[in-house]
Amino acid sequence: MIGSVLSAWLKDEGLSRSSIGLFGAIFFAFSINFLWSPIIDRVRLPWLGQRRGWIAFTQIMIVLACVFMANISAQANLYYIALAGFLIAVFGATQDIAIDAYRIDVIRPEEKDKLAAASAMATAGWWTGYGGLGAIPFFIADLPNWQWSEIYYVLAAIMLLLMGTVIFSREPVTDRLERHKLASKEYARILADRGIQPTLTGQVLNWLAVTIVEPFREFFTRNGVKLALSILLFIFLFKIGEAFLGRMSIVFYKELGFSNTDIGSLSKLLNWWVTIIFAVLGGMVNIRYGIFRGLMTGGIAMAASNLMFAVMAQVGPDKALFAITIFVDGFTAAWSTVAMVAFISLLCNQAFSATQYALMASLGNLAKVLLSSSSGYLVDWLDGNWSLFFILTAIMVIPSLLFLWTIRHHIHRMESRHSESSG
Repeated sequence: MIGSVLSAWLKDEGLSRSSIGLFGAIFFAFSINFLWSPIIDRVRLPWLGQRRGWIAFTQIMIVLACVFMANISAQANLYYIALAGFLIAVFGATQDIAIDAYRIDVIRPEEKDKLAAASAMATAGWWTGYGGLGAIPFFIADLPNWQWSEIYYVLAAIMLLLMGTVIFSREPVTDRLERHKLASKEYARILADRGIQPTLTGQVLNWLAVTIVEPFREFFTRNGVKLALSILLFIFLFKIGEAFLGRMSIVFYKELGFSNTDIGSLSKLLNWWVTIIFAVLGGMVNIRYGIFRGLMTGGIAMAASNLMFAVMAQVGPDKALFAITIFVDGFTAAWSTVAMVAFISLLCNQAFSATQYALMASLGNLAKVLLSSSSGYLVDWLDGNWSLFFILTAIMVIPSLLFLWTIRHHIHRMESRHSESSG
């Protein structure tokens, strides 16, 4: 909705690379969603349960934002295009929080060995939306008498259909309420020691402490401050190169001469199936060989796959090479994503799964948004030298791999601890 489809729409409307790159700033919502993630952990909406209720609410709001987008002209109302895109980003980022928390909560504490498999399914599911359903707009765009804005009606209808999955899924059963009550008693004691009585003010402070402070305190206490900061820094660095590449990929394909149908069938549909297959294989590898090896293998492959795009830039609009490049890129994206999702999931406490997962996932998105929004400027600064641009994106992966090597022993210990507890 606000990634490849919006980029293609703006490109066809004649916007510059730099302007399209700046539209990536709306993804900043995915980088700061941890700020409101404690609400998803603590506030229960009056339908469908804690997790499903929030997922359904955000999907309804996304549908409304798509309908708004469908009634806007990009030429006359670019500001409102940005506003609608921002609304989709905010509710999409909130939906991500609720879905990730659902995935973590639905796995019982004694089933931690299933985290890698769940991460593989999450990756396959995400790519089914991005690659499978995401191909539909590109096919429609090449049909006679269809405008990009009208395609957002189709996207809204698809989201309404997907809400059926939420309605018929089961709500996870956890001890979240009991843990919140224990934390509340502890903060009540702390507040009482400071002379704050359980009046309305004291109750509000207690609620805010359990909702906002406790998830972060628990994470840093359980892992130790040094390790916690090391983990967060690695997550921040890991996918910077991929973010630069992803933001400019649609612009690159169009400038190279590929049609919307080519982009839909290869960049979307082919990538969809490749990602699903290798997401499952990546999950199996993580289960057998561990998350560290999965992350290291995925990172190295991710850097190497970026070089395939540099080759494409030299060869030109060759569909066979395009397909090979998409195949390699899909493999590396799936492998690295499954490992990262499993890694972050391993670190979460079910009582605060929405907040803790959002905190760590948002760091990776923060690096993407802060830096990838300038990707268009980088291409322009290189005078449109796409080959050099993609080589630079490959080099960007190296710092995170060096940092991953320094924390490998901590990752092994965390995996061993969870294996022993589940056994």
